[in-house]
Amino acid sequence: MSIEFESPKPIVQTQFVLKTVAEEMMRSKSRYFDEHEHEIPWDYIEFMHTAMKAMGAGSLAPKEKGNGHDGSEPKEKRPPIAYQSLAAQIEMLAWGDVGFYLITPGGGLGAAAVQAAGSPEQRAKFLERFGGEKPTFAAMCMTEAGAGSDTASIRARAVLDEATKEWVINGEKIFVTAGDKAFTEYEKLGKGFIVVWATIDPSAGRAGMRSFVIESGTKGVSITKLEHKLGIRASDTAAISLVDARVPYENILGSPTVEKTTTGFKGAMATFDATRPLVAASGLGVARAALEFTKEKLAENGVEIRYGLPRQKLTYIEREVIDMEIMLRSAWLMVIKAVWMADNKKPNALESSMSKVKAGDVCTKVTQKAVEILGPLGYSREFLVEKWFRDAKITDIYEGTGQINRLVVARQILGYSGAELR
Repeated sequence: MSIEFESPKPIVQTQFVLKTVAEEMMRSKSRYFDEHEHEIPWDYIEFMHTAMKAMGAGSLAPKEKGNGHDGSEPKEKRPPIAYQSLAAQIEMLAWGDVGFYLITPGGGLGAAAVQAAGSPEQRAKFLERFGGEKPTFAAMCMTEAGAGSDTASIRARAVLDEATKEWVINGEKIFVTAGDKAFTEYEKLGKGFIVVWATIDPSAGRAGMRSFVIESGTKGVSITKLEHKLGIRASDTAAISLVDARVPYENILGSPTVEKTTTGFKGAMATFDATRPLVAASGLGVARAALEFTKEKLAENGVEIRYGLPRQKLTYIEREVIDMEIMLRSAWLMVIKAVWMADNKKPNALESSMSKVKAGDVCTKVTQKAVEILGPLGYSREFLVEKWFRDAKITDIYEGTGQINRLVVARQILGYSGAELR
């Protein structure tokens, strides 16, 4: 089986529709919601929910059955393209505005965790709601004040109440993307949920780590803060407190039994093998926006890029732009490989982290170079280039920092364990 570099027709058609959305619904409002960080763009959320349902998607979440386009059974056998399609959609939406993309109705990381580690019954229960009447969100709650990339340091605790067969969870979570929309019961939203990482046995280390689905409105859970951020300001980032929060026994993802292996932990971490390339795709959408705008402004000022000439005959600006294009295209190929492997059920931990590392670097460098080349135009708030520069840095931070993903890549290539290479 080989990778095809020509996008399938369904992906091309979806991209065409989403480009209009990106231009009309996102770009036109980017500056306003960048400056009014905690306002909610309900028009966009409700429009996208309706649009995604009309396209047969229901949400930005891969389907288990069918051809990967709409979840239906295909009339003829076709190669799976669910994650490839998602990567293309996300790249286009992030090209419009990455903050808006992050509040596109759908399951996000929360649904991805259920997809990766949940039982068939849990997937049916929690994932079917994203195609409902109201836009619905889910979010992942992993990071704590003392536990970022080192998940073994998570202190949130889940204790089983034998009398009621409920999990009682206590802890504090920070930097939860879309946490407010996933948990707060807004009248305009469907019933969302958060997936909280906690330990059921602190003495067991990673082997005791589990994730729990907590429905919106659960008593004992509250949003304690909405962050003010450098970029992606249209997206809410929340701090969440859990005080004696009671969760149904069956809402644990994975086995409730602590064993000596880290199988449960690895099952939960498998979420990121699927989603890191998608985060990479979002960063590359931002980079492409900055690169295209730079080329447009250069062309308006009579600067054309003369492709095909030896480098020594090119101007400095021409070399810089061509190098930006090379970085962007090489990073995109890494994303395509990682999502193709996910679609074809191939282990992609190495490729997933590699694509995330590369995209984090490329997104930061390309947007920074765009600001430099355009000078006052790039630095001015008259245009969106300076915003894209601010938006870019998060690609290198969330879903596993560049440093952590480099460690993952090194361990995969060299065959070291986490304890052997830190």
